[in-house]
Amino acid sequence: MSSPSAKITILPADQKESATGFRREPDLTEFLLNHTSLGEDALSRVRLIEGETGDAPDKIVTRLGLLSEDEMAHSLVTALGLQLVSASSFPAEPPTIPNLSSAFLRDRRIVPLALSGGRVQLAMANPLDESAAEGIAFVTGCKVDRLVARGGDIDAAIERLYRTEPADNLDEQVDDNDLERLRDLVSDAPVIRAVNRLIADAVDARASDIHLEPADDKLTVRFRIDGMLREMPAKPSAMRAPIISRIKVMANLNIAERRLPQDGRLRLTVRGHEIDLRVATAPSIHGESVVMRILDRANLALDPASLGFDEALEVAFLAALQQPHGILLVTGPTGSGKTTTLYAALSHLNSNERKLTTIEDPIEYRLPGVIQCQVNPGIGFTFSNALRSFLRQDPDVMMVGEIRDTETAQIAVQAALTGHLILSTLHTNTAAGAVTRLLDMAVEPFLLSSVLTGVLAQRLVRRLCVHCLTPYRPDPEALATLDLGTEIEDADVFYRSSGCDQCRGSGYAGRIALFEFIRIDRDIATLIMQRADARHIADQAARAGAGSLREDGIRKARLGLTSLEEVVRVSSED
Repeated sequence: MSSPSAKITILPADQKESATGFRREPDLTEFLLNHTSLGEDALSRVRLIEGETGDAPDKIVTRLGLLSEDEMAHSLVTALGLQLVSASSFPAEPPTIPNLSSAFLRDRRIVPLALSGGRVQLAMANPLDESAAEGIAFVTGCKVDRLVARGGDIDAAIERLYRTEPADNLDEQVDDNDLERLRDLVSDAPVIRAVNRLIADAVDARASDIHLEPADDKLTVRFRIDGMLREMPAKPSAMRAPIISRIKVMANLNIAERRLPQDGRLRLTVRGHEIDLRVATAPSIHGESVVMRILDRANLALDPASLGFDEALEVAFLAALQQPHGILLVTGPTGSGKTTTLYAALSHLNSNERKLTTIEDPIEYRLPGVIQCQVNPGIGFTFSNALRSFLRQDPDVMMVGEIRDTETAQIAVQAALTGHLILSTLHTNTAAGAVTRLLDMAVEPFLLSSVLTGVLAQRLVRRLCVHCLTPYRPDPEALATLDLGTEIEDADVFYRSSGCDQCRGSGYAGRIALFEFIRIDRDIATLIMQRADARHIADQAARAGAGSLREDGIRKARLGLTSLEEVVRVSSED
């Protein structure tokens, strides 16, 4: 393989011959073979699919998951000596170029950025596409300057800049009651393409959720990225009903039912790997609102270190997991990663010598070797009923998705007393609060003190982008504003990220969890027997060496994993 730093000379689109007297059409697959880690076998697959579908090689490579769009773009930039264009650099309005077809731009993944001085700047997913550059040069009569952009950024820009083209044109208004018309529209290529592109864009952006919210004159699109909602280019009102109906068809929901909420699930292959999506619809004043939760198993971290456990916490948590029986709880608000932590625990316990079962609502990820069960309250199959029936399956470890009521709590305690290890979640703000919550559910203190082995509380914070990370010492005024003045020394160094192309200007990329873990020892068991409140239990845990969420957050901020602002946002010392 050639050195990644080797430069390839790209002839201008208007130059007809090279220095040797002829011009050879560059080949992207040959470039990938020489300048990336891809081998001949992988590229043979790309060429085969290219011949069958006619899709461009850059699309196929990323769709198969052979290279990410970032890896593709940076390989081209490094080898060709070209500039990388970020999504924020695309124009608000397209340059005026007569007779330029958006279908051609979409097919060749090109966006004209600027036209001036007899030159046209092109953002290209494949700058080696000589015939495409020649076509633009012919239409504009200008010389072409090529720049590199990520394919997903180009697709989104074309959708935003050229979405009124006839290829995507639908009726100005679609009557939601015209079911036959809706059934026809959800099979139309523009609608299918729009939905597929929407999901692919969300996966590329590392979004956890897609929110489609109908408004009076548009369909608002928002992605939840690293826990924060970001608004995306809206869809025109004419696409509102067809897009939502298309998603409902894909998730096997009833497109005729718009008065009641519906839940469904679908599976797609995006960028070469399978993505599960949970779909939830709800009626609103302007139509149905849709939220799609993206469950990407390829990015599921099931080891404690990846979740954010430090060495001491990992030792304590795994020690609690090794108990032959008892209850281990994970607490926190919705969306704090509790289920992922329990999946990591199950993965650690999963062996041929143990039988593991789960009762979930819904099943988020499928774990090999684990019997997973979905509750269905509509037919009376609740957490408590499922837990009671699964005890007859002779399990060693049982995961209960959530302890929601007194009956489930009491059955879980009885299961732990009879020799089972129970893993579950509880909605409380702190680890100590889980104890008082279970006592409020009428669990007897003497039973709870004997079966509860540990409680882990957690919150998710955004990770700082490592590509634009810089150290700094916060000034006293900033610390006072954050209410951290007494917890940080003047000499402490922290980190912040200014934003770059890698993190799309946000300064953050990914998430990590903050934890506090209370191991139920003899002293805390005594407090439980006395029905002590959460404050006394937390104080005793602190004397035993347990840290708080705030302390774990400040430690991770010192390591450059997150920012102080994120720590304050999700934690409190109340």
